[in-house]
Amino acid sequence: MEKTVLFITRGKSFLANTLIKNLTDAHYKVMEAEPTLASCEEHLKKADLITLFLGDFVEEISSFLVYLKDITTEFDKIVILVGTNEEIKTAEEILPPALVAATFPRPFDMKKLVEQADWLINANDDLAKRKSILLVDDDGTFLKMVKGWLSAKYHVTIVTSGAQALMYIADNKPDLILLDYEMPVTSGPQVLEMIRSETKVDNIPVIFLTGKGDRESVMKVLALKPDGYLLKNMTREKLVAAVDDFFEKKKYKDLHDKNIQ
Repeated sequence: MEKTVLFITRGKSFLANTLIKNLTDAHYKVMEAEPTLASCEEHLKKADLITLFLGDFVEEISSFLVYLKDITTEFDKIVILVGTNEEIKTAEEILPPALVAATFPRPFDMKKLVEQADWLINANDDLAKRKSILLVDDDGTFLKMVKGWLSAKYHVTIVTSGAQALMYIADNKPDLILLDYEMPVTSGPQVLEMIRSETKVDNIPVIFLTGKGDRESVMKVLALKPDGYLLKNMTREKLVAAVDDFFEKKKYKDLHDKNIQ
């Protein structure tokens, strides 16, 4: 399998050149770029791995880091940060640690970095074979928690708004969407309505996430005819079991439907 890394830094230091050589010697195809949209845009979707080699310029690239955060979230790119502890800390003020696969404070072991890169790419390749879930919620803490719960079994992509969810499914087709019922701007019901109105994506299963478990609220949710609903205060074990159960039942339904065709 060809391994492709997008190596982003400003200027060229001896350490950066040495790391690029180590990656090349480990049979990586290295694409080099400056930390700007114009320099990176054409390479980002091709890269298996993004290595951001930081320097004292980190405080000057906040808009680029916001862009990188969105790309990382939308396309599940693997990001490694290399720099001083302070540089990494500054970058993580915009790039949440949950979106960063690994950090290497200077000085670091080149061999260990390459080994970690190999492990991350292989793990991500294995993950790509799993069922995919799009998790939509405006609460970043909840997103991080539930992604952590489900990632052991599923390929989980997170977005923080209905608009981002619609943009994601325009180019990707997840096996399941876990959709927050109550969101600002574009609510869960509005997102579901738009999904069901588009023939290319109208058959994607959607399960609502709701914080209200009283009968009236549940009936209101079910009236929209989602593929189910889950309470946001469920324990880890119950939520994972509910998702497992959904895919198990869907598997048998799909087999049944295929057999009667």
